[in-house]
Amino acid sequence: MHLKHILSNLVLLSVLVVTFACQQSYFPKPKGFNRIDLPDPSYKSLEEDLPYQFEHSKYSAVEADSFNLEEKTWVNLHYKDWDARVHLTYKPVEGNRENLKAYLHDALSLTSKHQVKAYGIDEGVIQNPKGYTGLVAELSGEVPTQFQFYVTDSTDHFLRGALYFKTAVKNDSLAPIIEYIKVDMMHLINSLEFKEG
Repeated sequence: MHLKHILSNLVLLSVLVVTFACQQSYFPKPKGFNRIDLPDPSYKSLEEDLPYQFEHSKYSAVEADSFNLEEKTWVNLHYKDWDARVHLTYKPVEGNRENLKAYLHDALSLTSKHQVKAYGIDEGVIQNPKGYTGLVAELSGEVPTQFQFYVTDSTDHFLRGALYFKTAVKNDSLAPIIEYIKVDMMHLINSLEFKEG
């Protein structure tokens, strides 16, 4: 009986060793990010009566700018699903080179203010199909605005845009949405047309 007891303990020990040896060690998984499903880009014409016209994403709503209610030509494109806004500010140049210089200075200084937090600012000169010129700036890092631009005909019109998110989510998590809206902004720039008068 003593041998039987030893054998049964040995079998039980073998089963326990095999059972625990086959299990994987548990390691906590890194924090994941929510999946972001983005719709296919689709555009519609701006319906508001403004000194400019363009096509914008049908997933963005045009809203009056609440920051400066006196500026009737300033609007926001609000992407409600992501709580993102593209602030569009318009200024008439009125054929005055000093006005143009002041608007260019303001646009460039607003971009450069983000150099403190930005890992990098990539700027590129652009020209749209109507011959308007401008500048786009892509900012990387934990900055409040990830994409800015301005477009002008140099004599009568100046339009500036900047993308903002009203969220505490880190920009690397927002990267797919930022890239999606950048494509929308480039479509806006390429379809932009300033009105005469």
